[in-house]
Amino acid sequence: MSDLFEYGRREEIAKQAPLAVRIRPRTLEEFVGQEEIVGPGRLLRRAIEADQISSLILWGPPGSGKTSLANVIANTTRSHFTGISAVLAGVKEIRQLIAEAKNRQSMYGQRTILLIDEIHHFNKAQQDALLPHVEDGTIILIGITTENPYFEVISPLVSRSRVFQLKPLSDSEMETILHSALADGERGYGTLLVEVDEEALAHLIRVAGGDARVALNALELAVETTPPNTDGVIRVDIDVAQDSIQRRALLYDKDGEAHYDTISAFIKSLRGSDPDAALYWLAKMIYAGESPEFIARRMIIFASEDIGNADPQALVVATSAAQALEWVGLPEAQYNLAQAAIYLATAPKSNSTGAYFKALADVEEEGKTEVPDHLKDAHRDRKALGHGEGYKYPHSYPGHYVKQQYLPDELQGKRYYEPSEQGYEREIKKRIEEWRKLDSIGGVGGKEELNG
Repeated sequence: MSDLFEYGRREEIAKQAPLAVRIRPRTLEEFVGQEEIVGPGRLLRRAIEADQISSLILWGPPGSGKTSLANVIANTTRSHFTGISAVLAGVKEIRQLIAEAKNRQSMYGQRTILLIDEIHHFNKAQQDALLPHVEDGTIILIGITTENPYFEVISPLVSRSRVFQLKPLSDSEMETILHSALADGERGYGTLLVEVDEEALAHLIRVAGGDARVALNALELAVETTPPNTDGVIRVDIDVAQDSIQRRALLYDKDGEAHYDTISAFIKSLRGSDPDAALYWLAKMIYAGESPEFIARRMIIFASEDIGNADPQALVVATSAAQALEWVGLPEAQYNLAQAAIYLATAPKSNSTGAYFKALADVEEEGKTEVPDHLKDAHRDRKALGHGEGYKYPHSYPGHYVKQQYLPDELQGKRYYEPSEQGYEREIKKRIEEWRKLDSIGGVGGKEELNG
């Protein structure tokens, strides 16, 4: 009789659980997203379907499906499945679980899968306590973490586990999850008359930023706190959505006009050397859920297109910010993006790298041009065809410079790159002018050297 009461209690608890818990996928078919690791034919999917799970670490941002994937494994495996939180458990609890796993293995021949949520919170001693039992197969470890396991989990545990990195869910995947929650009559709101405006749904998805738990929690709050109208319909509009997720909706469509207008304003603020405006438009894009990778890519382009060699360090800063974003992720990487935006806005400006496109136009117009013989590779055809003959080796001349033809015959005298007077390009311009002055008086003397 006690088992019956216990079963009833569990059922009641499950009904009262938050929507994000109730709606968790039970099978791989219900799981949404992470196609790169659980899509058809992928290694982890095959292992789950064959019930041949080995120790693994699921690493990814909040709400990307780590716990849901563990839930699918729990519902699929014939092994005993148990879980603990690294925030609450200690070595004592680990030893007890290990003892139970050994007993289960010796008496029933059943494997034990141990899920450890937030495993990065375990210290080295706690992780060391797991190691021998993972190594001898007493337990199959599933570690869940939002932190880079290569930094936060001891190397021996990582080396004995397969690491799977989960990505933030896409907008379309988030939409699928929310629609599923609205349609599910058993665990969601399928038995209620709920209408969610398209604008409201888009706002929840955008603000959640790939975190399904945040979106589901907001949807639950919106539905549960909105009284039905006279027709019995619970209508969630944009005002309700804003209140539920505690963020105002911005006029911003990542695939529409606002997307292009805002990034345009950001780039033009950088070009106009206005760090305050650049920071504002950057903040607006991040707040609205714009892809930070997209912003970083545009800053990298800007560093060469609008600054170039006026400040060669600009490209270094922009690419470093992009790399920092990859390693750190949001929200912390906002510092890195902001630093890069300020640097680019305040750097000297030059668009002289656009000279490349003048050269490209000549390539298209001239078609096939011949490389001058003295510039050709001398290692293969110097004796037979005279390739490389007459080439002057600049390092053999004073100042490491000597007048010499480098362009094809058809383009002799053509100039593409004209450095500006801005920043470091001022020094480049002086150097080029000195070389051109030497050219006008016939170059300098020195020793010729053939070099292929």
